[in-house]
Amino acid sequence: MNATIKEDFNMGMWIGRNRKARVTYGFDEIALVPGSVTINPEEVDTSFRIPRKDGSYLELSIPIMASAMDGVVDVRFAIAMGRLGGVAVLNLDGIQTRYDNPDEVLAEVLTADKESVTALLQKMYLEPVREDLVIKRIRDIKAAGGPVAVSSIPQRAEHVGPIAAEAGADLFVVQSTVSTVRHISTKYPSLDLARFCSTLPIPVIVGNAVGYDVTLELMECGVSGILIGVGPGAACTSRGVLGLGVPQVTATVDCSAARDAYFKKTSRYVPIITDGGMSKGGDVCKALACGSDAVMVGSAFAKAFEAPGKGYHWGMATPHANLPRGTRIHVGSTGSLEQILFGPAVVDDGSQNLVGAISTCMGNVGAMTIKEFQEIEIIIAPSIKTEGKLFQTIQHVGMGTR
Repeated sequence: MNATIKEDFNMGMWIGRNRKARVTYGFDEIALVPGSVTINPEEVDTSFRIPRKDGSYLELSIPIMASAMDGVVDVRFAIAMGRLGGVAVLNLDGIQTRYDNPDEVLAEVLTADKESVTALLQKMYLEPVREDLVIKRIRDIKAAGGPVAVSSIPQRAEHVGPIAAEAGADLFVVQSTVSTVRHISTKYPSLDLARFCSTLPIPVIVGNAVGYDVTLELMECGVSGILIGVGPGAACTSRGVLGLGVPQVTATVDCSAARDAYFKKTSRYVPIITDGGMSKGGDVCKALACGSDAVMVGSAFAKAFEAPGKGYHWGMATPHANLPRGTRIHVGSTGSLEQILFGPAVVDDGSQNLVGAISTCMGNVGAMTIKEFQEIEIIIAPSIKTEGKLFQTIQHVGMGTR
């Protein structure tokens, strides 16, 4: 980045004597401007590609991934998501790989009162992860013919990654609250991400990140995608517990700039995936328009009849032994996974027919592809969701439900 541009970029605003802070933006503070050309929504291309090592791609017809949350993804959900053109990530550090019958364990979580549920989760996640269950879950998804994506924390990735690949996984996600290449620890060995990516035979997506420089360093390690977002998830409390995070619009724009700079330098395109903070179709559209190649969604899918949480949702950091950074929330079960992705919508809040929202928005701004969608005009508009919506707000319907 040009030194003068970088200096201006970091100027920010004064927040006190001798201290400045950069102004950043979230989904509620921007809007997308309609285009001068419109396109039939049925004719736009919403596909998403994840690069493999051999130059081929893992092809998805929709730019949506289901987050590796135990209340969202199990074997049945992953199979259903694959059949609908997306991919669901199974948490290899979760309940599915610790218990023969995870449904029984989930039933306890769903019936626990809110005062004791975090302690219950902490206890349940003390059970060790079993290699035989890792292999079984992956093979069960694979047998249905869809893509298999799995997730692990960095400390376990080197051990479980080769097992997952041999069992038939198509995609491996290394996921932590904050991902960097240069992790320092004297208590445990840090994951050598470059070596891990070079030795694992399947594509590796890593997350989560929010910065330009960090994104560049991660891409230089050979990853096939980067998850963008720290703390925006509906069940995540990292921003309250740690005071940590960057609003998703700014995070996505910063990281997409890094992706484009890396592509210009290397001719290698590494997609970025905005992860968290999107519960409505409009949020998903804004993430893509801000530069994301796809999105990862959790709470919206927790509402699906197929979700193992039966209308409950909790983050991956909720059962942390010493510092939980999530909470169990009730989102309800509002429709089938197909309804949430493709409609028909039977609710008025934008939480169903997410793919329809993407294709309709793309048509209205004149974008035929996701790449064209990333180049449309965006405005700062903090009143965009409330302007003229007084009755919806008062009656708690439509755009007044949030």
